[in-house]
Amino acid sequence: MNQNIEYEKFTQKIYQELINARGISTSVKHDVKLIGRSGQKHQIDVYWEYSINGIQHKVAIECKNYKKEIPIGKVRVFYGILSDLTDVSGIMITKVGYQKGAKKYADYYRINLKELRTPCQDDDCRIAETRLDLNISLTQQLFSLDADWVKENNIDWLSYRNFSAHLSGRGNEWGEKYLPLETIENNVFDEQGKVVATLDKLAEEAIQQTERIFEFKDVYVNTRNWGKVKIKSLKYVNSEMHEQKLITLDAQNITKAILKDALSGEIILFFKEK
Repeated sequence: MNQNIEYEKFTQKIYQELINARGISTSVKHDVKLIGRSGQKHQIDVYWEYSINGIQHKVAIECKNYKKEIPIGKVRVFYGILSDLTDVSGIMITKVGYQKGAKKYADYYRINLKELRTPCQDDDCRIAETRLDLNISLTQQLFSLDADWVKENNIDWLSYRNFSAHLSGRGNEWGEKYLPLETIENNVFDEQGKVVATLDKLAEEAIQQTERIFEFKDVYVNTRNWGKVKIKSLKYVNSEMHEQKLITLDAQNITKAILKDALSGEIILFFKEK
């Protein structure tokens, strides 16, 4: 099928859906011939008639399957056809848009200018958009291991630290001897297992300071990676992050057509059948 005719039939289908949704009982027709007051026969791409409260309404659509904006000359030609018909409202449809002069001319002579296309741009089906300002408080809990214990247990803590720093992107805030550890309990305990402090309590004490270090002697924590680990000190680094997030609701995957008023900017989305 010719692409221009396909676009005309696509327009016919979309306007039939639109009219049905508005509760108007009529059939939208394709390729209609109307005779003007001059006796001249005019070919109309899409056409329908309906009556409300005894008043007859007639609508003619001129489809332009163009890849560039419609110039004023095309709108003038369509206005000439409408002027020869009796009480027929006009709509011009295209994919890309209209030149400035065409919009001004159509607005003056009350010709509706529409853009109708399938989704093809990233922002075509953007239903809603909101910007969030996030203020995030971040507390890093870092451990310094006992050097003798590390040597005795053959722990490659430096490689682990460098790997963790690379993943987090925040290693420059730690200092050379500190690294994060995933603990499996909240307690800091001595060699006999007696609790000497809790991680929650220490974090609470450090919360009002940018940085706070707690020094220990002969204490341990239980970690997921290495089990019972002897630590020398514990450092808390507190920081604030401000971040903006743009959240977009996009309906592109479920949209089959976009109808936009070229003058007002109003957009109607037509969704695919389930």
